[in-house]
Amino acid sequence: TRFERLREFTKMFLDAGIQPVHENCMNYGGMGWSYTLAIIENVPGLKLVFDTGNPIMSDDRTKPVPHPKQSSWEFYSNVKDHVIYIHIKDGIWDGEKMNYTFPGLGNGDVRRVIEDAISSGYDGGISIEPHLGAVFHDDSVKTDDERRYAMYVEYGKRMEAMINDIKASLEGKNG
Repeated sequence: TRFERLREFTKMFLDAGIQPVHENCMNYGGMGWSYTLAIIENVPGLKLVFDTGNPIMSDDRTKPVPHPKQSSWEFYSNVKDHVIYIHIKDGIWDGEKMNYTFPGLGNGDVRRVIEDAISSGYDGGISIEPHLGAVFHDDSVKTDDERRYAMYVEYGKRMEAMINDIKASLEGKNG
């Protein structure tokens, strides 16, 4: 079964000193937070990568057809105790496709997730996955190299500014 295979892979990685992780992407664990928790409960030692943008474009298979899209905040809130890495991606689902945005300008609850993570003592990694100008799995998204680079740097700077603002805000509340 699905869990038996994941247990085998997880054990192999852990035995090699490598922490295996599962991302809430377009697969079983991405079908809703309860699916992700089922994996965690059935595969000891497996941890999570949470991508803020994936729920926005993923059907919530826990709800009846037509499946609504998921809430990033709801998903994160239910799995956060198992998250050791966060991917930042944001956007707006227009009913047919994802329109990617800079962090905090879409429906990925990026600021809320990061604020909660930081205030909860999260010390894992955070990476950006802009999907602005280039999407590794979608050849139709084309932008010249210079523009892609500029967009990636801008995305990173905006995310860094958001994190610094969140930290300052939290220090002000706790100061």
